[in-house]
Amino acid sequence: MFKQSKDLNVECFSDADWAGSIDDRKSTTGYCVYLGGNLITWSSKKQKAVAKSSTKVEYRALSQTASEVAWLNSLFKELGIPHKLPAIIWCDNAGAKLLASNPIFHSRTKHIEVDVHYIRDQVKQGKIEIRHIPTSEQTADIFTKAISIQQFKYLKNKLVVVAQPRQV
Repeated sequence: MFKQSKDLNVECFSDADWAGSIDDRKSTTGYCVYLGGNLITWSSKKQKAVAKSSTKVEYRALSQTASEVAWLNSLFKELGIPHKLPAIIWCDNAGAKLLASNPIFHSRTKHIEVDVHYIRDQVKQGKIEIRHIPTSEQTADIFTKAISIQQFKYLKNKLVVVAQPRQV
């Protein structure tokens, strides 16, 4: 269900599970994007490579979320839909958040592919802003890992997903 909103801000939740696949230890990226408080897009996708750190997988998830935001921004522009910049991306990994906004390239992060640093450019240009959120409030967890029934119901409600009765 979509609710009317005067404020068309873009707000995203980005998450990853580190080495969550027991078969190949690849991680899963999940994100969801809201426009004016309404869920408009989401994704859950296995990452292509195994990562050696949780910061790396969270940073990859941020990069995929930022790419989705860039695509939506171009769509909004084409459709003449006004919205506020920057888009807010909520992340529960402090290391990934710091890496996205820190202009100093540390030797410990050289193993992260150059194309993933796209997110830093988006932050620098003021197109997105990365904010920290506690893991218990991370809506994208529903797309990345097994969670308790209670947490699943809580996060599902945050997605504002409403089942419609079937018409016979």
